[in-house]
Amino acid sequence: MRLTNDSLIVILVVGIVAGWLAGQVVRGGGFGLIGDLVVGVIGAFIGDWLLPRLGIQLGVGMVSLIVDATIGAIVLLLILRLLGGGGGWGSRWGGGWRGGWRR
Repeated sequence: MRLTNDSLIVILVVGIVAGWLAGQVVRGGGFGLIGDLVVGVIGAFIGDWLLPRLGIQLGVGMVSLIVDATIGAIVLLLILRLLGGGGGWGSRWGGGWRGGWRR
């Protein structure tokens, strides 16, 4: 398998967008550019593995890649939250009062 410049750009864009979206859903904010990229790319692998096993087919195209990666990234963040301790939504992953929802 050969990785072209175009496919590398697609991986980066999908990873950043999916990581940011997953951060918005699970945590209420992103993780920065590099953090969003890492979460999104790992989430893409998880989504690509998990969704076909559940019988879910999203189609083809950039939007389906982003949705697939976002679902995988959300699963990743929820697993990390469960493994990260019983701190609940206010733990280091969840923000809470210490993390910035002071209004």
